[in-house]
Amino acid sequence: MSAPSATAPPAPAGPGPKSPAQRVPLRSKLFRFESAAAPYAYIAPFFLLFFAFGLFPLVYTMWISFHSYELGGEPEFTGWENYTWLFTSDDFYNALWNTFTLGVLSTVPQLLLALGLAHLLNYRMRARNFFRVSMMMPYATSVAASTLVFAQIFGRDAGLANWMLSLVGVDALDWRNGDLSAQIAISIIVIWRWTGYNALIYLAGMQSIPQDLYEAAALDGANRWQQFVHVTLPGLRPTILFTVVVSTIGATQLFGEPLLFGGVDGGALNQYQTLGLYMYQQGWAYGSLGRAATIAWVTFLLIIVLVLVNTALARWRDRDREGARR
Repeated sequence: MSAPSATAPPAPAGPGPKSPAQRVPLRSKLFRFESAAAPYAYIAPFFLLFFAFGLFPLVYTMWISFHSYELGGEPEFTGWENYTWLFTSDDFYNALWNTFTLGVLSTVPQLLLALGLAHLLNYRMRARNFFRVSMMMPYATSVAASTLVFAQIFGRDAGLANWMLSLVGVDALDWRNGDLSAQIAISIIVIWRWTGYNALIYLAGMQSIPQDLYEAAALDGANRWQQFVHVTLPGLRPTILFTVVVSTIGATQLFGEPLLFGGVDGGALNQYQTLGLYMYQQGWAYGSLGRAATIAWVTFLLIIVLVLVNTALARWRDRDREGARR
C-alpha cells in the first residue's frame, strides 16, 4: 500500500495589480490638491503684504519706542524713558487736546451734513445721478490740492472768507495765527473733503431699508420727518456706527490738512498741532525716532480705546431701546 502523497500548502497570494476602478489618476490627485490649497493661495498675498507692511512695522515701532534712536545713530535701549517723557510733556497734552477739538469740530458737522444730503438724494429728483457723482469729487481731490486752495480762501489780506465776513460787518480774521479760527478753517477743509463720501455710505444704507416700512408709516399718518426719525435712523444704526468709528480714527490721525495749512509746528503757538504733526516733528524735524515711535504707539492705543468706547456706547443704547420696547 503506497503512502499518501503530501500536498504542499498553497502560497499566500500577493497584493497583485490594482483593478482599474481602484487606481487614482494623477489628474484626480492634482485636482484634490488644488481644491485644498486654492483658498490658502488666494488669501496668501493679503497676509504676506500685511506681515510685510502692517505687522512688522507695528512691532518694530514698538521696539524702537523703548530705545533712544537718533537719525544716523544706533538705537540704545532706555526702557520706559520715552513714555515717561511723553506723559510729562505739555506739548503732548496740547497736541492731544487739539486732536480732540479738531475731531469734534470736523466729525460732528460732517456726519450731520452727510446724513441730510443722503436723505435728500434718497428721494426721486432730477439729475439725481449727477449729484451723487458730484458728492465724490471732493474725496477724489488730493489733500494737498484742496488744502492749498482753502489756504488761499482763508488768507488774511485777500481771502474769500474775510471778504464774505466784511459784507456782514465782521472784521478780517487772521485764520492761520488764530486759535479757534485756525481750527475752524482746518475743520471746514476736512468737512468739505469727507462729507460726500459719508453721504454715499448713508445713501447705500438707506436704499437697503425696505420700502414697506415707509409705506406702513405713511398709512399710519407719519410725515417725512417722522418717517426719517422712526424708520430711517433705526435702519441706519449699523451704518452710523461704522461712519462714527471710521471718522474717529480719521480725526485721530489728522495730519495732511494742518501740515499744509500752517506747517509742522501747527501754528506759531502750536495752537492746532495734532498728534500726527507732533510725531512728525519729533521724528523728522528733531531727529528723535524713538520719541516719534512712542507717540505713534500711544496714538495707536488711543484709537483702539476710542473704537471700543464707541462700540460699547452703541451696544448700550441698543440694549436700552430693546428694554424700553419690552
